[in-house]
Amino acid sequence: MKALILVGGFGTRLRPLTLSVPKPLVDFGNKPMILHQIEALKEVGVTEVVLAINYQPEVMLNFLKDFESKLGIKITCSQETEPLGTAGPLALARDKLADGSGDPFFVLNSDVISEYPFAELIQFHKSHGGEATIMVTKVDEPSKYGVVVMEEETGKVERFVEKPKVFVGNKINAGIYLLNPSVLDRIELKPTSIEKEVFPCIAADSGLFAMVLPGFWMDIGQPRDYITGLRLYLDSLRKKAPSKLASGAHVLGNVLVHETAVIGEGCLIGPDVAVGPGCVVEAGVRLSRCTVMRGARVKKHACISSSIIGWHSTVGMWARVENMTILGEDVHVCDEVYSNGGVVLPHKEIKSSILKPEIVM
Repeated sequence: MKALILVGGFGTRLRPLTLSVPKPLVDFGNKPMILHQIEALKEVGVTEVVLAINYQPEVMLNFLKDFESKLGIKITCSQETEPLGTAGPLALARDKLADGSGDPFFVLNSDVISEYPFAELIQFHKSHGGEATIMVTKVDEPSKYGVVVMEEETGKVERFVEKPKVFVGNKINAGIYLLNPSVLDRIELKPTSIEKEVFPCIAADSGLFAMVLPGFWMDIGQPRDYITGLRLYLDSLRKKAPSKLASGAHVLGNVLVHETAVIGEGCLIGPDVAVGPGCVVEAGVRLSRCTVMRGARVKKHACISSSIIGWHSTVGMWARVENMTILGEDVHVCDEVYSNGGVVLPHKEIKSSILKPEIVM
C-alpha cells in the first residue's frame, strides 16, 4: 500500500520553531511529528510514503533518508511549484499513487496526531465497499469546524456543514483518509480542496463513508494545541506503553525523558512533559506541561510551564518561563529573567524580562 502525507507550506503558525526546520520535522514527544505517522503506516504494510510539499523538500528528504533504511520504507517527495490546496497534490502525485494494483491509498494531514488506527480503517473501508473513507472525531464545539453529517449505523456520509450555526452533529473531519484509486479521476491538477470540492461529490454518489476515530485526536499545528496534544499523547502512552514513561520520586504524572537526557538532584518534573535527547536539566528545576527539545539546558532552580523550549536553547538559573513562551532554536534566557508568553526568534539572548506576550525579534 501507499500513502500521501499533505505537508504543504511554511508552517507559519508554529514559528519560530519552523524557522529552523520544516514543520513535520519539529519534535513532538521526542521525535519529529511526521515520524509518528510514518511508523504507524509502516506497521499496517505501507511500503511507500509520498510527501506533498512546496517548501524545502531537500531538507525533508535529507533528514528522512536515515529513516528510509531504518524503517525499510520508501519515502519520496512530490513538489508543488504553486500551492495546490488539499486535493491538487493527489493529482500531482497520481503516477506514484495509482500503480495499477487497485489498492486503496492513505492520505493524511501532517499536523494530525492520534493513535492512527489504520488497521481498523482498512477493515472498515473493505467492509462498506464505497469509494472513500474519512475518519471523523467528536469535538465539544462543532461550530468552529466543518461538521460531517452521517448515518450512525452504516457510517455513510450524507453531507458536510461548514461552521454550523445550529447543531447538526459533533463529528468533524480528522484529516485521515483511505481512498480508492478511482478518486483520482475526480481531481484536476489545479488548486482544489478535497474537503469542499471532492468529498461532497463522492457523498452525492453515495460512495463516502466515515469511521469515528477511537482514542484521542489533535491538530498540533499551533503552540497551544501542541501542548494539549502532548498531554493527550502521553495519556495514550500511559495506557498503551507505560514502560516508555519516566518514573521516580521526581516525576509527577506523565513524563517522557529521552535516555540520553540528564536530570539533576531535587527536580520536580511533570505532568505532561517531554525532555529530548542530550538535554541537561540541572538541580532543583521545576517543569510542567512543556517540551524541552534536543540539546537544551535548563539551569538550577529554573521553572518552566506551558511552554516550548527549542533545540540547543538555555534557560538560566532561577529564570521563570511560562504562559505559552516559545523559544526558537539556540535562544538563551539569562539568569533570573521572567518570560510571560514571549515568542523568541532563533539565536537570541534574552537579558531582560518579557512581562506580557510579545514577539522578540
